[in-house]
Amino acid sequence: MDIFATFVLPALVGIGIGILSGMLGIGGGTVLVPIFRLAFGMSPIMSTATSLFTIIPTSISGAVSHVRHKTCVPSLGVAAGLGGACTSPIGVWLATISPAWLVMLAAALIIGYSAVNMLRKAWKMKPSAVPPASRPTEPADAAETLADVGGPAAASPAGADAPTKLTRKQLLIGAAIGLGAGLASGYVGVGGGFIMVPLMLSLVGISMKQASGTSLIAVMLLAIPGTIEQGLLGNIDYLAGIAVAIGSIPGAVIGARLVRLVPERTLRFIFGGFLIVAAAVLALNEMGVLG
Repeated sequence: MDIFATFVLPALVGIGIGILSGMLGIGGGTVLVPIFRLAFGMSPIMSTATSLFTIIPTSISGAVSHVRHKTCVPSLGVAAGLGGACTSPIGVWLATISPAWLVMLAAALIIGYSAVNMLRKAWKMKPSAVPPASRPTEPADAAETLADVGGPAAASPAGADAPTKLTRKQLLIGAAIGLGAGLASGYVGVGGGFIMVPLMLSLVGISMKQASGTSLIAVMLLAIPGTIEQGLLGNIDYLAGIAVAIGSIPGAVIGARLVRLVPERTLRFIFGGFLIVAAAVLALNEMGVLG
């Protein structure tokens, strides 16, 4: 039973997280933090630190698959990742001097915001019974998502992805986006994809398909400095992190392959609903309501 709880169960959890990571362009921290805190019984700071550690291999695996399938903009991902790498250690430092309950409350708020945003976009999407991969052009969902977040839909019309060669201004915008994502990443142990994906859509003008893969490239870079800092502070549970990563790596590859086959609207409803519950349970647990 100990072996199952220590290795098998975390690996199975990792597979599910990896699939979501590869499909939605998230590092998986929005799921990992509540799982490590509630299911594994880790302290708040260890939950965020171990989540940050686990995010790296998950993101690398998903990013490699997106690069191979050309569903990302590598230059933008690197720019955002380098920007985030500058601020993620600051986020870690802030977490170490903050009360444990505040870190978890911030995590719950961020997870809840991510869930509401995801459900809102899913609600506005048009249901589709035909898998995106079978359509001759990019689904209208991408253009609609641009409009949802206030971006110029004309910058990436249905049927055409944004050019992969971006201007210097667009790359600087990407780096600025990474600065905010890195701070959140270091503080609450999330990848920052919930910040980067909508901003890349609205401010840079790339498609949803590209934003998911590009976000993963950024996440795998910005999480490294914060993880090193957390490791030096002794806050990481390496055994649990590695066990989850073993499952998340192949899961991310599967997710990157499924991104054009599974209806995004359905996936967003399921995942958003799960995050709402996770955020509520996390907050109630820290307030002592759940004992």
